[in-house]
Amino acid sequence: MIVGIGVDVVYVRRLERWQSIPGLLERYFHPQELFASLARGSAASLSLAARFAAKEALGKALGTGLAGIVLRDILVVNRHNGQPAIEVFGTAAAALERSGATKIHLSLTHERENAIAMVVLENED
Repeated sequence: MIVGIGVDVVYVRRLERWQSIPGLLERYFHPQELFASLARGSAASLSLAARFAAKEALGKALGTGLAGIVLRDILVVNRHNGQPAIEVFGTAAAALERSGATKIHLSLTHERENAIAMVVLENED
């Protein structure tokens, strides 16, 4: 059963600006996300924008927004085949449990100027 759906779009230049502000990325991204995204060189801002959109879309799918959730507790990864996935810890795991969802589906897309994420929360029981 679907528990929630969320979608978000992020302007890539926003993340380009964030990269120039010391400590800001570390506030919003899990260290593993930062390492993977920054390793993409000139495509880092695309990767970061997509991941930030995923965090926002998760908050919308939860129906609560991101209030009370530490954004570093949401980790966007790519599986071995490149498929994106969300892993949650701490405050984000608690919010997911409260929602009744047991599975997170994630889709990401981006181009030069925008990154979009869609999250579907499902209860598999």
